[in-house]
Amino acid sequence: MRIKSQEIVSGVYQIGGSGITCADDAAVYLINFAGELAMIDSGAGRSFSQLIVNIEVLGFDPFAIKQLILTHCHIDHIGSAPFFQKNYGTKILIHELDARPVETGDSVKTAASWYGTDFPPTKIDEKISGAGGVLNYGPGILNWIHTPGHTPGSVSLYLDRGNKRILFGQDIHGPFHKAFGSDINFWGKSMQKLLDLNADILCEGHFGIYEPKEKVRDYIERYLEEYE
Repeated sequence: MRIKSQEIVSGVYQIGGSGITCADDAAVYLINFAGELAMIDSGAGRSFSQLIVNIEVLGFDPFAIKQLILTHCHIDHIGSAPFFQKNYGTKILIHELDARPVETGDSVKTAASWYGTDFPPTKIDEKISGAGGVLNYGPGILNWIHTPGHTPGSVSLYLDRGNKRILFGQDIHGPFHKAFGSDINFWGKSMQKLLDLNADILCEGHFGIYEPKEKVRDYIERYLEEYE
């Protein structure tokens, strides 16, 4: 029996991903900032109705989602973005280096062709650029870091809540392919950035939640050793 969602720390939830929604969905996270919501990634596109149910079961209004942050341009992370944008007015945010595949519906760079599907060209409402920054939601902030490697515009996010640092690090494991614009050297530097955050909890894109901080570090370092 599928669970509907899980609370990771107060106001931080996983609402989608394998075992919660469709098997081809990467993890989808929802953060409550005193009633203003931010969503991280959106699954592969077939589970949008279940995502809405999961949001509403938690007592939230999907119209309160201020932004959908796409950690990179692959279909298992961006698939339901057009649905949320069209039906709930959700603003889509992505790093500028991964924006073009989303806006053009590039079936190769979005990896849609891998999933035997396509992705409609979708307007990006906000393109972030540079090495990192802060996103403001009501009284709270969500930090983002440019972590290229898997794709040129991959980003990771983190916030501090309840004396814990929560890191959203999608697709730390790769894969790395020329068609995606992957760069293993950039990836290694990106992983060091994540290690330097000394996070207490890792909300990963495909393999679950890791805590405490020793398990977070072990998870990242294991892949660094694997790709040496």
